[in-house]
Amino acid sequence: MGRHGAVTFKGNPLTLVGEEVKVGSAAPDFDLVCFGAGGMEHIRKADLHGKPAIISVVPSLDTPVCQVQTRTFNKRLADLGDKVTALTVSLDLPFAMNRFCGAEEIKGMRNGSDYMDRSFGNHWGLLIDELKILARAVFVLDANGVVQYAQVVKEVASEPDYDAAIAAIEKLA
Repeated sequence: MGRHGAVTFKGNPLTLVGEEVKVGSAAPDFDLVCFGAGGMEHIRKADLHGKPAIISVVPSLDTPVCQVQTRTFNKRLADLGDKVTALTVSLDLPFAMNRFCGAEEIKGMRNGSDYMDRSFGNHWGLLIDELKILARAVFVLDANGVVQYAQVVKEVASEPDYDAAIAAIEKLA
């Protein structure tokens, strides 16, 4: 099942696989992989419970807009420290994500790769069928894993509404 025209890339309509995640709904499951101190580690939905979370979804950290999005959230969330969980999700390999975050000194955000089974993209309705990458989006979850803010950016090449997402997470922190 797809939602044709849910997003565009450079004006061309694309199809998102799966159901749209809406405010008020429980966050769907996912199983991401990151490169941690002990090697490959998993990040699952349950790991976000207990404090508010912001999830920044990008098509690829190897593109300029995705880099700006990640740097911007890292900087703007710094004052919240460990009151919130901040997570960047993409289909980039964990090694590439780790390299970018290290080079850019992204310290306030964990990064999770959906490359293994695309569980995040499929369960969160963000896998672009035609390109097999994730759409750009931002979600804010409360401490119980309920979606309090959701933005799927209509034009994949555009940046998200940082102010609205930051305001949503600040209300919960």
